[in-house]
Amino acid sequence: MMDFELLRAFVAVADCSGFHRAAERLNSTQSTVSQQIKRLELEVKRPLFRRTTRSVALTDDGEMLLSDARRLLQLEEAARHRLAAPRLSGLVRLGVVEEIAGGSLPSSLGRFAALHPGVKLEVQTGVSAELISQLDAGRLDVVFAKRPLGTTKGRLVWREPLVWAAADTFDFISGKALPLALYRERSVSREAALAALQDGDLTWEIVYTSPSLMGVRAAALAGLAITPLPASAVIAGLRILGTEEGLPRLPDLEFAIYERSRPDKAAVALAATLQAFAEGPSRSTI
Repeated sequence: MMDFELLRAFVAVADCSGFHRAAERLNSTQSTVSQQIKRLELEVKRPLFRRTTRSVALTDDGEMLLSDARRLLQLEEAARHRLAAPRLSGLVRLGVVEEIAGGSLPSSLGRFAALHPGVKLEVQTGVSAELISQLDAGRLDVVFAKRPLGTTKGRLVWREPLVWAAADTFDFISGKALPLALYRERSVSREAALAALQDGDLTWEIVYTSPSLMGVRAAALAGLAITPLPASAVIAGLRILGTEEGLPRLPDLEFAIYERSRPDKAAVALAATLQAFAEGPSRSTI
């Protein structure tokens, strides 16, 4: 069986395109990493890198080994985490806004369930204000939601633009009020949009309301209205409108994790798992 330390050195050299930077990443020395690669090449009986005085590049055999090495290291890390994770049990009630439920949530919950099979999860979706209210009332344990404007509660995870979205075919009709599709209940996006419009000179009217992100987005896709959406929720068939079209600028949205006072260990572990996944390489964190 291949030595995981040798595989770790191999992946580091491949990623860093050199032994010096790989040694820095591994908190090791260049000579140690070089010896580890030589040992691995002896073990597989093939050269894995083409070395020159200026560069290090994978051979064809090295390219083939790289994806397998990554998978083996991921499995080894997952096994270590499972063995090291505390054995938790009980029920955790999670509230999430729809934007998150359709994003990183499934993989986050899958990871949590694998680490803590003794914990039962109940998941509820809704708008931020409603979910935070239920958390305060003790009916939820963890909430991942948009942070209400002007507040600093919760643990900020990321920030992204709130934008005006409309169908690709949507046209402004001169002299007519701007049609809006908004959440039915009080929500961060709804309040931000209305506040921005009230400070401007546009005439507008709410022509469509829905309790869900899918509902207001469907209205926009149908060309019925424009709607405020997180930038990440703008999909094919929609375009972003801005000041060029005479619309007011919208504030950024802040997504935060909230925990009830005195959370148990299972709730703390879930909040940590959610934050780790949300702060992945594809997400701009704060």
